[in-house]
Amino acid sequence: MSFISYLISGISLGSIYALIALGYTMVYGIAKMLNFAHGDVIMVGGYMCFCATTYLGWPAWMGVVLAVIVCTALGVVIERLAYKPLRMAPSLAVLITAIGVSYFLQNAALLIWSSNPKTFTSVVTGEALSLFGGQMQISKVTLVAIAACIVIMVALMLFTGKSKVGTAMRAVSEDKGAAQLMGISLNKTISFTFAVGSALAGIGSVLYLCAYSQASPTMGSMLGLKAFVAAVLGGIGSIPGAMIGGFAIGLLEALVAAVGLSVWKDAVVFAILIVVLLVKPSGIMGHPVTEKV
Repeated sequence: MSFISYLISGISLGSIYALIALGYTMVYGIAKMLNFAHGDVIMVGGYMCFCATTYLGWPAWMGVVLAVIVCTALGVVIERLAYKPLRMAPSLAVLITAIGVSYFLQNAALLIWSSNPKTFTSVVTGEALSLFGGQMQISKVTLVAIAACIVIMVALMLFTGKSKVGTAMRAVSEDKGAAQLMGISLNKTISFTFAVGSALAGIGSVLYLCAYSQASPTMGSMLGLKAFVAAVLGGIGSIPGAMIGGFAIGLLEALVAAVGLSVWKDAVVFAILIVVLLVKPSGIMGHPVTEKV
C-alpha cells in the first residue's frame, strides 16, 4: 500500500505540474517565447491567497479568486511592459528580459514578505477518501487537483479548437504575418494568451500550497522549472502533451522517493530534460518543425 500511496502522491503533484505547464505551452505555442517569469507569477498567486485568507480573513473561495485575478493581471502587465516592446527582437533578448522579470518579482516578494516561509492553511477541506478498509487515504486536495487538471485541459482544447478567439490563437501560432493580414490583432491575441496562462498559474499555486502548506519567495522558481521540464517532455506547444508531461514528472519524482532516493529527485528530473533534448526535442506529443531557408 505504501507504494500505491507514493503513486497517488505523484499523480497529485503531476497534476499541479501539468496545470502550470499548460501556461508555458500556451505562451510558447502562440508567441513562440519561453516566459521564465511564469514561476514567479505562481509565487505571487500563492502569496495573494495566503494574504486574503490569513490577514484579511476572507473565505477560501475569495482567496482563490483573488489569486487568479492578480496572476491574470500580472501576466498581462508583464507582457505589455517587458515583452511587447521586444516583439521583433532576437529570442535571446526576450529570454534575458524574462530572467530579469523573474529576479524582479522574487526580490519584490523578499522585500514585502521577507524570506521566512509562510505557513498556509489549505483552502480544500474535508475528510480524505478511505480505500481498502482505511489502509489507504486519498486527500481531497489530490482529488481536486486531478479533477481540475483534466477539466481545464479539456476546456482549453475545446476553446482553442471551437471558439473564434481560439481560432485566432491558432492562426497567430501558425503564421503571425498572415494572421495580421486576415485582420487578427497580434497584440490582443498574445495578451489574452498570457492572461490565460497566468490564470492557470494562479490555480496551480493555490493547489500546490494546499498540498505542501508553505509559501516562500523562491517557491515558484523550482516549481516553474519542473513544470517547464514537463512541458518539454510532453511536447511544448501541445495541450495534451503538457498534461502527459506533468503526470510523468510527478510520477517519476514519486518513484525516486519510493526507492529511498528523495535527495536525487531534482537531479533526475533535469536529467530527463537533457535526455529529451538530445533524443527527441519535440517531446512526446510534439511534432518536428521544418523551416524553409
